[in-house]
Amino acid sequence: MTVVDVVVPDSYDDPERPSGGNVYDRRLCAELASLGWAVRVHRVPGAWPDAGPAGARDLAAALAAVPDGALALVDGLLGSGHPQALLPESARLRLVALVHLPFGSVDSTDGAVGREVRDREARALGCCAAVVTTSRWSRHWLLDHYPLAPDRLVVAAPGVDPAPVAAASATGGRLICVGAITPVKGHDLLVDALAGVGDLDWTCTCVGSVDVDSDFVRQVVARAEAHDIARRVRMCGPLAGVPLDAAYAGADLLVLPSRAEAYGMVVVEALARAIPVVASEVGGVPEALGVADIPDGERAETPGLMVRPDDPAALARALRDWLTDPALRERLRGRALARRADLSPWSDPAARVADLLGSVAGRRTRG
Repeated sequence: MTVVDVVVPDSYDDPERPSGGNVYDRRLCAELASLGWAVRVHRVPGAWPDAGPAGARDLAAALAAVPDGALALVDGLLGSGHPQALLPESARLRLVALVHLPFGSVDSTDGAVGREVRDREARALGCCAAVVTTSRWSRHWLLDHYPLAPDRLVVAAPGVDPAPVAAASATGGRLICVGAITPVKGHDLLVDALAGVGDLDWTCTCVGSVDVDSDFVRQVVARAEAHDIARRVRMCGPLAGVPLDAAYAGADLLVLPSRAEAYGMVVVEALARAIPVVASEVGGVPEALGVADIPDGERAETPGLMVRPDDPAALARALRDWLTDPALRERLRGRALARRADLSPWSDPAARVADLLGSVAGRRTRG
């Protein structure tokens, strides 16, 4: 039996932090185990990705506990920012990085700070035997910005579980936004866009942690109150399992106003229920949205509407189109239903990662 040591954030299985990265890590470990791998999970404490020097020390300690010559799959949330923890271990371990979202693609700081972020990530990934990315977009971004070998970068896009088709309402006004309430997820943009359609009939349920950035949450709430729409925007905190299923079942449209996304797992979660999507055209979101394979020969179309990122007016226009055009809603629901049939199970990315790990396991360590 082949062994893989998987190094993940301490929040890996925290029900209060059901992030896409944590879900991906858990499902990948479970699927690898089902393929016959012995999976040893190492949780590293810290407020990742901003765990600071203490986090770097804890990461180094976790890696030091991995036996010589072992395969170590390291979540990029930890490893990408701390090359000083990875470099000393790269000669004795077969390091593989799992990059959910390149740090350098998110940091918009000009000058020395932005260069330092990208330099750290380039050094961290450069000392790994291989890199797994969760979208084609992430792979292209890394190859465009860092001196990495293309044959060492493998895409393993997230899978999704089958789910019942959500029953549509007559007005399409039950909106859902899934993601931690943080600036990157764009809830401030969402509130401004919803204010632009305040004359129409809708409610919006925001599913996601309110503890990651409490100051930003307060700003979003104040913004909704200033627009006089707070009573129509419900923040219900993080949900998983049956409660999350119920939230999707009661939704007509997923709204994803993110400023950055490597893929957008919530997009395929919605499509698995034939729920159309309105989303910012960022990162790997177009990959997740995909195109519907229309069986009657009609030209394939996306099962949703893409809008310019960081543009609440564009988002408001898309929402108005959705809410006021029954024919558009019907078309997008049909496309979402068709796209639902093409979604991949979690066994697919696990098989790709297993193949990569098997290849790395057959290589000699640098020592």
